Amino acid sequence: MPAKMIDSATPATIKRSPRERLLEAANELFYAEGIQSVGIDRVIERAGVAKASLYSSFGSKEELVYAYLEARHGKTLGRLRAAADAVEDPVEKILAVFDAQAKLFVRQDFRGCAFTAATAESHVGSRAQEAAQSYRDDVRGLLRELAAGAGASDPERLARQLQLIYDGGGAAAKADGDGSITAPARDAVRVLVDASRS
Repeated sequence: MPAKMIDSATPATIKRSPRERLLEAANELFYAEGIQSVGIDRVIERAGVAKASLYSSFGSKEELVYAYLEARHGKTLGRLRAAADAVEDPVEKILAVFDAQAKLFVRQDFRGCAFTAATAESHVGSRAQEAAQSYRDDVRGLLRELAAGAGASDPERLARQLQLIYDGGGAAAKADGDGSITAPARDAVRVLVDASRS
């Protein structure tokens, strides 16, 4: 009997590590239901790994939560920066950040800001709060950089004002279930930017 032929056109299945599977499961469950509502056993079950894999990869649930938030941090900041980098005009760069955020508001799985939710569920000084603060600092840093590029007289002040709109837009979109908040948020951003340059 001839040997069975292997179809070379079929890509080999890439096996994800237990760490990657745990992070993927944590991202799905923690974002959808909250970090306190989801027990570690559910994450392990969703990931399809042994409990020992969690402890060898992260050491504790708190470290898994931190890693989940850090992964979202990198992805979100990358998306915001890519949106800003895609346009040339300095004011449009700022507006592009808010347009990128607005795309999330109309998604079926939008549950608000993961960092705000994690902070609300965590105690002061926790790793979750540490991750959330790092994310917020980086968002403000990006806004400050773009504000300076747009000619703001006080880039730090404008960045803080813009971050209030960024935070408020996300909170309103979640609370109201209405992605149309993006239009008035965008208008407010433009007014603030124009005022900062006069």
